[in-house]
Amino acid sequence: MPEDTAPIDFSGLIREGDLVVCGQATAEPVTLTEALMSQAGDLPAFRMMVGPIFSETFSAACAPNVSFQSYGVIGNARRLAKAGRLDVIPSSYSAFCSDFAALRHRADVVLVQLAESGGRLSASLSNDYVIGAARDARLVIAEINPDAPFTFGAEWPEDVPIHMRVVARRPPVELASPPLDEVSRRIAAHAASLVADGSTLQFGVGRIPDAILSSLSHVRNLGIHSGLINDAVVDLIERGAVTNAEKGIDAGITVTNQVIGTKRLYRFVHENTAVAVRPTSYTHGQGVLARINRLVAINSALQVGLDGSVNSETLNGVAIGAIGGQLDFVRGANASPGGRAIIALPATASDGTSRIVAHVETVTTPRADVDAIVTEWGIAELRGCGLAERARRMIAIAAPEHRDLLSEQLRGSAR
Repeated sequence: MPEDTAPIDFSGLIREGDLVVCGQATAEPVTLTEALMSQAGDLPAFRMMVGPIFSETFSAACAPNVSFQSYGVIGNARRLAKAGRLDVIPSSYSAFCSDFAALRHRADVVLVQLAESGGRLSASLSNDYVIGAARDARLVIAEINPDAPFTFGAEWPEDVPIHMRVVARRPPVELASPPLDEVSRRIAAHAASLVADGSTLQFGVGRIPDAILSSLSHVRNLGIHSGLINDAVVDLIERGAVTNAEKGIDAGITVTNQVIGTKRLYRFVHENTAVAVRPTSYTHGQGVLARINRLVAINSALQVGLDGSVNSETLNGVAIGAIGGQLDFVRGANASPGGRAIIALPATASDGTSRIVAHVETVTTPRADVDAIVTEWGIAELRGCGLAERARRMIAIAAPEHRDLLSEQLRGSAR
């Protein structure tokens, strides 16, 4: 199929009411999405399904005939949510992906970024819902990006047609690790004490997961089985801390669903047989996670209640986060032999309010699934604890200036 090097014209391609699905995060096909958004005002009204947004493509001021949907509010998707332009589907990431395969979501047009090597195509930086969406789409447009790494495990299926191909005019989106601060380092020091030699790590994106990873160079024979990997993983592998030798499955292979980082990471994963970018049915599957030795799930939160309930989705009734893979990995770690499920967060929000609260407003991970909560003030080991002891341990890791009020709220609720 010949590749078009001219700017794509979406007139006649987008129909009234279409659901357009595009690659997420660093897998966003920016040449295609920028062209679509620039032409959107002249197109029929359509819906746009997005995931985490790390580009500048989608503006809150874009054409009003475009409505946006997502499974969460991550990265620059917050701009759309703040402007009231984003409808959030309260679904875990793995369920969201499987809903496309089950045709609960039906895409009309799919925009995807692919890598090519030796005539083979790869979904490159994310093996997510896009392939499932493309199977039944009316139109699949592939942006072939010469700067995108070819990754194994994410090969484009031969039975999924590509109707149009264009040449990328931009390199893949990059996301650099944010600088570490003192609070993140203190949290990381506590969390690292829960990671034993031979553990397999799962983690999210952000300052706290990066701080925890950077503090693990002394741990030996680590493995990686995660929803994403970033540049910090390259550091651990190059230092010899990650060998993937004791995972129990996938010996010697770093397993991920997404690759989110910089050119350094992209060069590392390119045609690297020791890295597998696999679908969520594998990376998030409970049967798979339960077979992994000492799976340590490291996730963050907006709030944690005194009973251990975790909120990673909303504050003051406004969606600013996502369910993501948190519950999948918490439950997977709990089922893993020797596994640990860590929720790590600062004790205090940027406005000075406590992130340890009497009651969370939205429950992302139920209290029945919680294991260890970590703040800069310490670790609250909650698995197996009764409610009174949980509250005592949670108050102990709240910021000191909030502990008295939390104790008063606890006494008030007991009356």
